[in-house]
Amino acid sequence: MEDKERFQVTEKDQEHEFGKERFKAVSFDLFAFVRSIAMAVLLGIGVGAYACAFAMLINFLTGLRNLHPWLLYLLPVGGLAIVGFYHLLKADDAKGTNRVLESISAEESLPIKMTPLITVGTAITHLFGGSAGREGAALQIGGSIGATFARAVKLDKREVTVMTLCGMSAAFSAMFGTPLTAAVFAMEVVSIGIIHYSAIVPCAVASLTAGFMAKLIGYSSEAYPTVAFPQFSPIEGLKAVGLGILCAALSVVFCIILHKTEHLLKRFLKNPYLRTVVGGALVIGITLLIGTRDFNGAGGEVIMQAIRGSAHWYSFLIKMILTAITLGACYKGGEIVPTIFVGATFGCVIGPLLGIPASVGAALGVCGVFCGVTNCLLASILLCFELFGLEGLPFFLIVAAVSYRLSGYYGLYTGQKIVYSKSRPLFINRTTWK
Repeated sequence: MEDKERFQVTEKDQEHEFGKERFKAVSFDLFAFVRSIAMAVLLGIGVGAYACAFAMLINFLTGLRNLHPWLLYLLPVGGLAIVGFYHLLKADDAKGTNRVLESISAEESLPIKMTPLITVGTAITHLFGGSAGREGAALQIGGSIGATFARAVKLDKREVTVMTLCGMSAAFSAMFGTPLTAAVFAMEVVSIGIIHYSAIVPCAVASLTAGFMAKLIGYSSEAYPTVAFPQFSPIEGLKAVGLGILCAALSVVFCIILHKTEHLLKRFLKNPYLRTVVGGALVIGITLLIGTRDFNGAGGEVIMQAIRGSAHWYSFLIKMILTAITLGACYKGGEIVPTIFVGATFGCVIGPLLGIPASVGAALGVCGVFCGVTNCLLASILLCFELFGLEGLPFFLIVAAVSYRLSGYYGLYTGQKIVYSKSRPLFINRTTWK
């Protein structure tokens, strides 16, 4: 009898202890949840403000270049300054956005010096007319600030990774005005096939906070023209499939051109100072040959024209070549805005051949090429939803899905991991093809 009573008491005690442990676990999780939100808000404010200032600087320098066309002839001098600055800060082997992705995969921390490096490098590139975007700066600036902040408050490795993603989301959101895309893209771009949803709350908070900061500061990103999408039907869906197939093929070509150009320039021009001078001279020569400055810098005006339904048939080819030379010759910037340029102009030209209105083709081209080169299915759909509206959602879904499936394992970022196969549920865990 006593043994039975003793057993019953012990069982009650165990249940009581289990209840206390469960309460402690819930309490700790709530504390961690609130803390992560607080840190995400701080990052959103800080990174958002910096990213807006940087974006306004790039806009100012672009206007200055347009006002003084002769600045293009100083592009090789600007390249020498970039290479020298990176050498001064002992970052000769800097990998740019690839370094960010590799650090996240390896749970390593990014150095804060990436922020001034990419800021100065991208500013010089845009001032003198290199063909590049600015989102590479956004990811690197946000990632390095996020990692530095996490180290300062003594977070562990996994939390440093989350704060790095938050910083990337915040910078992307502030610069491009797409908070939904920014939150998902930062999580999706690292490991294709899986998404670490543990970071969704802080990334979303950081992204939305940075977007609010942009409005508070008075910075607004480009607003694209309204696109009138047709009523969705099986026939229209088949047209979208056709465009998705072509976008996948173009994505592969674009990635190959980017990587092979960089490889060839490094192979035949091993000295980075010589490489940047030759690359700058090539950009100047091609610009003079085609007789327009539309392809220098980010090319925002050409993107706008394409969305309105007007683009030259060769625009996407010239942009791919100039961007490959610029980035392969040690100039700094990003590939995403050039990708939007290529996608918009390609879709604008090819769309009508498939029976798709030119402006609709441009919007779908952005979706398909962006998805093909980044391997980010969800972010591609969200990006076009935020840029072009809800009406095109069925078309975005089809084009993105087809492009994702058929673009193989090529990608802009060699630091990106393809964790699961695109064609079947198979764990492959490999880097993108070069």
